[in-house]
Amino acid sequence: MSIPTQQFVSDNYAGVCPEAWAAMERANHGSAPAYGDDEWTRRASDAFRDLFEAKCEVFFVFNGTAANALALSALSQSYHSVICSSSAHVETDECGAPEFFSNGAKLLVVQTPDGKLSPEGIRAIASSRSDIHFPKPRVVTITQPSETGQVYKVDEVQAISAICRELGLRLHMDGARFAHACAHLGVSPADATWRAGVDVLCFGGTKNGLAVGEAVIFFDPAMAEDFDYRCKQAGQLASKMRFLSAPWLGLFESGAWLRNAQHANACATRLASRIKAIPGVTLKFPVEANTVFLGASPPVLEALRNRGWRFYTFIGGGARFVFGWDADVRNVDRLADDIAACAAAA
Repeated sequence: MSIPTQQFVSDNYAGVCPEAWAAMERANHGSAPAYGDDEWTRRASDAFRDLFEAKCEVFFVFNGTAANALALSALSQSYHSVICSSSAHVETDECGAPEFFSNGAKLLVVQTPDGKLSPEGIRAIASSRSDIHFPKPRVVTITQPSETGQVYKVDEVQAISAICRELGLRLHMDGARFAHACAHLGVSPADATWRAGVDVLCFGGTKNGLAVGEAVIFFDPAMAEDFDYRCKQAGQLASKMRFLSAPWLGLFESGAWLRNAQHANACATRLASRIKAIPGVTLKFPVEANTVFLGASPPVLEALRNRGWRFYTFIGGGARFVFGWDADVRNVDRLADDIAACAAAA
């Protein structure tokens, strides 16, 4: 039995998309000013402003953990708290970085079966205590799409924003797969963020075709005060910044940022449609972006592993498959065939 030639453990497995690679190569000619004082970074920042139709402040960092942790630290003090879902990446997968960089702001967790926060859940946590002995709620963070692959609709973000405004909270969006959410919603980035009430977005590039790099976008420039110093202190100020910023131009000028996400989403939908009727196999969550959560018995999952497939089972108790910009439809179909064969043999 041959080993699969492509794995769908994570969209981090994907290489660099051609458009981003070409833009980085174009930036690799001659010398350029360091630390972001270069033409590529200026143009990339302006490209974000054009995409979001806003005079936002843009900062480039190396990875999503840094983006989230530094953004949340800019929105809160050490005596504040950040409200998040129980499955939020900031809670489960960032090794305490948000608490570390905020000097101790506490994460307050809302138990959510699907990873999505609701206004009611936010209100219950934010209003549970108001005495000085408890950290003061200051920020709400939502993941778009959520860790279970479900997308917040625009009206859901608006409803969360409304409760944030009512309670004096700021709204942060972890957009590691923000492009995939836009592809699913079919709305503009502006409508999905600041027009819906989002204060700060961490826009993921690594899962959308970049080699490395995320963008932190402040829609209210006042909130970005001294953020450049935070980046420097945290080791996130790239000396050769053009190589973090230029690939974004490749994504935006070519439209690849959206095409990549549309393709990845379509591969997830393709797998879901192939396996949803297989006896003994379930879809644990609706497939709305580029992730499929497969529910099956332990023998079926073990049989899949024996066929060479790799996957995580730490969210929702099922096998998670995530599709990148480079997912080959033939490999998606092979995975579907193997799932059907393993289920039939169980």
